[in-house]
Amino acid sequence: MQGSNRQAADNIAGLYERHAKLWDTSRGKTLFERSWLDRFAALIPQRGAILDIGCGSGEPLARHFIESGYALTGIDSSTSLIDICRTRFPNSDWQVADMRSLSLGRSFDGLIAWDSFFHLTFEDQRRMFPLFRAHSKPGTALMFTSGPAHGEAIGVFVGEPLYHSSLGPDEYRALLAEHGFTVLAHKAEDPACGNHTVWLAQRQ
Repeated sequence: MQGSNRQAADNIAGLYERHAKLWDTSRGKTLFERSWLDRFAALIPQRGAILDIGCGSGEPLARHFIESGYALTGIDSSTSLIDICRTRFPNSDWQVADMRSLSLGRSFDGLIAWDSFFHLTFEDQRRMFPLFRAHSKPGTALMFTSGPAHGEAIGVFVGEPLYHSSLGPDEYRALLAEHGFTVLAHKAEDPACGNHTVWLAQRQ
């Protein structure tokens, strides 16, 4: 990894913390992700437990699951974003945590890492798959977004570099299989979902 990319990757948590309020107001609140959220939720028991990994300010995804009756736990590395979540949804479980060292000591019916997992470096992404397994059980649904191919990309938010990376599709499939997950659906740059690349899997 080039030095500038490493610096941008290391800056992600601080960037979201420094600009939490602006991020919240600029984050779209319309559920263009609805079709994928519905496919994910169809695999989860009524009032089941969902872990939102990199939950941000809790809108619109966490709100959708909470209002649909699921027991939601949200984690994010930004204290300010978690404070927003606690103010909005005081009856849900919100925790400040780095997903790379996630250790909640329990399993969930659904794990979702939407627009969060892809901020990790290649190696950190690979290390997440044992953590997905550790927080799952047979039948647990897992959904995350990635890039369409192996590589790194640097965006910009408030004039600061915003790091993204992705493994290749074959490697994601291999990692999922290695940790007991079967891919149920995958779409690269889905035009019906804001060109997001989405993975939906389930632990066997």
